Amino acid sequence: MMALFSLARRLQRIHSQILSPFFLQYPATVPSPFPSPLVQQLYLFSLAFHQTFFISSQTPVVTSNFSTLQSLSSQTLNYPFETTPQPNHDPGPQEPALLHLLKRVAHLSSETEAMASLDESGIKATLGLVCSVIWTLREEWRLAFLAFKWGEKWGSSGEKTYELMIWVLGNHRKFNTAWCLIRDLYRSSMDTRRAMFIMIDRYAAASDPCIAIQTFHTMEKFRMSPDEEAFSTLLKALCRYGNIEEAEEIMLVNKKLFPLDADGFNIILNGWCNVLVDVVEAKRVWREMSEYCIIPNATSYTYMISCFSKVGDLFNSLRLYDEMKKRGWDPGIEVYNSLVYVLARENCLNEAYNILKKMKKSGLPPDSATYNAMIRPLCESEKVEEARNILSIMKEENLSPTMETYHAFLHGVGFEGTLEILDCMKAGSVGPTGDTFLFILGKFLKVEQPEHGLKIWAEMKRFEVLPDSRHYVILVKGLATSGWLVKAREYYDEMRSCGFLDDPKIKKLLEEPKQHSGSMRQRGRIEIKRSKQLNERKGKKSGQKKKVNADKR
Repeated sequence: MMALFSLARRLQRIHSQILSPFFLQYPATVPSPFPSPLVQQLYLFSLAFHQTFFISSQTPVVTSNFSTLQSLSSQTLNYPFETTPQPNHDPGPQEPALLHLLKRVAHLSSETEAMASLDESGIKATLGLVCSVIWTLREEWRLAFLAFKWGEKWGSSGEKTYELMIWVLGNHRKFNTAWCLIRDLYRSSMDTRRAMFIMIDRYAAASDPCIAIQTFHTMEKFRMSPDEEAFSTLLKALCRYGNIEEAEEIMLVNKKLFPLDADGFNIILNGWCNVLVDVVEAKRVWREMSEYCIIPNATSYTYMISCFSKVGDLFNSLRLYDEMKKRGWDPGIEVYNSLVYVLARENCLNEAYNILKKMKKSGLPPDSATYNAMIRPLCESEKVEEARNILSIMKEENLSPTMETYHAFLHGVGFEGTLEILDCMKAGSVGPTGDTFLFILGKFLKVEQPEHGLKIWAEMKRFEVLPDSRHYVILVKGLATSGWLVKAREYYDEMRSCGFLDDPKIKKLLEEPKQHSGSMRQRGRIEIKRSKQLNERKGKKSGQKKKVNADKR
């Protein structure tokens, strides 16, 4: 361990030259969580509580030609804490027929006609079927809401169905409608507590921290006391979506009602350490814990070590690891994963292997996440061969590569290598998913290789991954910045025809003057040529290395 500290000190001197300006930047003030626009938002609350539930039959229903079966989405399909309703796993054989019928009747002129068609279909509404259909249609809230209303009509709705529908509506910022469902829950004498937690989480996800806070205080109107669990849910939701300053201020302002403790500070630490990865703010909160006489626990150390490792601070990662053990806290597998990550990142592979041995001796065998933590920084540094060696060790330990493993390798390979990895993912039944293709598209279009971007777009169909708005946005932007404006407009029109909303920034980008687009096109050709030359050089270097290694043997 002393050898590691010596090595870490040398690395720290290098990092201090790079990070010192960053460490001097502190936010001057913490913004108030109750700005004046809150009054207008509260007015909407009062309307939602008293208005009669109504969805106009004349409102056009926009449907998408694309399914929404992707497992993850950066904004709406995350699983934040305990507030996301889980999908029902008993849909029954009638689900495909009901999905098809819902998309067909959505174009009828009124809700009454749509309901009548559903009733005449002979499909029997069950709680499992309704929940499963709402989950499947979670990106198309109008269709999901029609399924919810149909299930409610036939008595196939309960608290879980309401909660799932409220979550879907919150994802699409249809908060007034969601409040009406909470009102209906309350009037039906059902529990509204979890529904309120979901609303808090969805407001935070929608970058409305003020209304998330106000929703917490609104719980009293539903005869629920905003207790410690609710307060913790509020803090977690705010931090989960980057509103960490607001969470910290709320925690300190309410310290008489909810006494400060390590668990509360750990929520804030997690925000700075793992959501925004701001080591300056994390160190400040760590000092404040001491000022409030709060003793850090194992979770506190785990978060701080994670933060230091993510910024490549090997010295402080090892220092806190040593301090953690001296204070009697047993490091968990998350701590060891952070250590092997920073060691691999700082090119200390032998020391990382020693950590793996130490884990096994302490009864914590490395898992897939541990090996992924070593593979990822190596691939990001284009040390693919070293990463492949670790993958071999991983397989020898009877650990199968995960989606994260393959995603890590995508960092360090070219176009042909990308196709090979996609095939491996398919063979191993671990994807690829929409997020996989989102990364690959961004990777090639960032270096202005639109021809590879379009080939990857075609590969999505081969792997039965259907694009959503995120894929279209990154493709259209990438094509436009590479000078392929005609193709960019083509895909933007396709995006609009699929029911996705306009993007003003993209629209402006596509309306650039023709003479400017010509220069963009020329620049695109130059960058493509440069990237091809770079790839050729990499290929030659790789071939030379292999030849040298063969000669040595």
